[in-house]
Amino acid sequence: MSVEFDPAAVPPLRLRLLGALEIRRDGAAVPLPPSRKVRALVAYLAMARRPVARTQLCELLWDIPNDPRSELRWCLSKARPVLDQPGRPRVLADAEAVRLDLDGARVDALEVDAAVQGGIATLAPERLRALAALFEGEFLQDLDIGRSAPWSAWLLGQRRRFHAVRAAILEHLARALDPAGDEVLACLEQWLRLAPFDRRAHESLFDALARRGRLREGEEHLAATARMFEAEGQDWSALGRAWRAAKERQATLPARVAEPVPTVAALEVLEPVKPLEAAAPRRASIAVMPFMDQSRATATRGGLADGLVYDVITRLAKLRSMFVIAQGTVFALDQRHVGAEEAGRTLDVDYMVSGSLRREGPRVAVSVQLVETRTARIVWAESFGSRCDEALGVLDDIGNRIVSSVASQVEVAERNRAILKPPSSLDAWEAHHRGLWHMYRFDRAHNEQAHHFFETATRLDPGFARPWAGLSFTHFQNAFLGWGERGHEIEMAYRTASQAVMADDQDPAAHWALGRALWLRGALGESLVELEASTELSPNFALGHYTRAFVQAQSGDAQDAIRASDLSRELSPFDPLLFGMLATRAVALMRLGRHDEAANWSMKAAARPNAHVHIQAIATHCLALAGRLDEARATAAAIGRQWPGYGCEDLLRAFRFDAPAAAALRQAAGHIGLK
Repeated sequence: MSVEFDPAAVPPLRLRLLGALEIRRDGAAVPLPPSRKVRALVAYLAMARRPVARTQLCELLWDIPNDPRSELRWCLSKARPVLDQPGRPRVLADAEAVRLDLDGARVDALEVDAAVQGGIATLAPERLRALAALFEGEFLQDLDIGRSAPWSAWLLGQRRRFHAVRAAILEHLARALDPAGDEVLACLEQWLRLAPFDRRAHESLFDALARRGRLREGEEHLAATARMFEAEGQDWSALGRAWRAAKERQATLPARVAEPVPTVAALEVLEPVKPLEAAAPRRASIAVMPFMDQSRATATRGGLADGLVYDVITRLAKLRSMFVIAQGTVFALDQRHVGAEEAGRTLDVDYMVSGSLRREGPRVAVSVQLVETRTARIVWAESFGSRCDEALGVLDDIGNRIVSSVASQVEVAERNRAILKPPSSLDAWEAHHRGLWHMYRFDRAHNEQAHHFFETATRLDPGFARPWAGLSFTHFQNAFLGWGERGHEIEMAYRTASQAVMADDQDPAAHWALGRALWLRGALGESLVELEASTELSPNFALGHYTRAFVQAQSGDAQDAIRASDLSRELSPFDPLLFGMLATRAVALMRLGRHDEAANWSMKAAARPNAHVHIQAIATHCLALAGRLDEARATAAAIGRQWPGYGCEDLLRAFRFDAPAAAALRQAAGHIGLK
């Protein structure tokens, strides 16, 4: 269904959900049924954009009536005259499900959703104005339904989400407007009404007032804001520094007539403005809000849901790759009934995680979503399920998957953001993620680019461990893939990994990098110690488990390699190093003599788009050992075309196979006449 519209065109059907529900056909308002449940049903189906099971609709809107299916049929009979057009039924139902056909229709909430998911940061002011104008009130204003807890929970969630979306649109509109124009002030005032504790909104208003010489208003706004923040137990001193900085910026501009600034008595009893401080090195910040337990008639807090959130917060913090808001803060905001979207702006974090938990018989289902705070864009959403026979098992199973998914999705989002910025404008965090973007391309030119950006990040922030680990990885690739003098690259991989550990010995990525470098040096026992340290620091660190499998598969415990490889893929199923995880399992199976399985897994690895030549070679040798000689010769020919002269000894020099495995690989090469 399309949600892009020509504003000048009159759609055949228009639904307004951002405000009181309104339905128009060919531009004329349609009288709505008096039944709240009929109107709620229409709105829910419009937002669903897919068939919805009748049982789900019954549970949503009826509090154990005698015959919910009969009531649903009655509601559908009242909705059809409102939505259907001559020769064009819009309400489509069968025995199991109901959906709305909205092709060609205009739904304001869906239009806003599409714009947000497409990226509002790139929209022109005219488009942002049009989106802001769609909000004529809160989502489905005055459509609350008593004694219908599932509907109330859904409605509250949607209202909070669109509240955040509206604030994001206003924020981006304020940035896009002429800072000297009058429209920007009105926009900022709207933004502040929606998000009174959003520090960036206050800072933008301070800048606008100082720019106009309206210093009296700035002082009064600071005084009122300080009182409001203190009443909520929040620190307002950063706003005082922002106001001072705004005035100092304007003092450097050409002189202008400004109104006199009287002493504001309210400020005399408050904390004085502190001197400006140097900004701390930036990291992506994230807050995990308490999950709701929807297993009962009324959504509640506590129990397994709270335990899961405590666990997710703790494990995310152990990854060391992000700034994670402490659990006490997010639980305190939740107790004051601050929703996830508002909390994100209040805390001024980059990302918010929220979710819900539901027990369904012997299983527990958890729904989670990751939202980019400043754009209100849903970066990722997923549902997880597990048996709930044992609470700790649920925390381990689902908690692991949530943490790994959130961490990887934030990394992807940050990489994609960094690649769009001019290289000269990158800070250390952005330069690091720009390096990751290049590093995961796995070719020599991109590896050199990755090295450059990691070096930039270490220069900008020498205490940031992750780019040191990235530098070590680029040297590892140079040694492993033959892109540089092996001895020198091994030594540099070790030195830069050691720098990562010195920068932050609690960062699992630092120990991972050191473990890989020690493997290159031939110190296999020490390598496994460092890799174990990485996964002890963070049991969710997929690369630590993968590299343990990598080392064990070649000359250690092959069964342990299979277990570690499986765990790494479970934790990070779309990892850029997935080809290595698959190939490592194939090597372990080969050493166990399970050649046909090894061939199948190696072919999966070779099929990955960024798999390098050694992965292709592993597939060739595993196929030969499995007796699949035609396939082996075909993959060997492909290697020869792309890497002329590559042979079995190149593979053996890159890896550290034990003697029996090396003998088996040489035997496989002989089967197909490979050098």
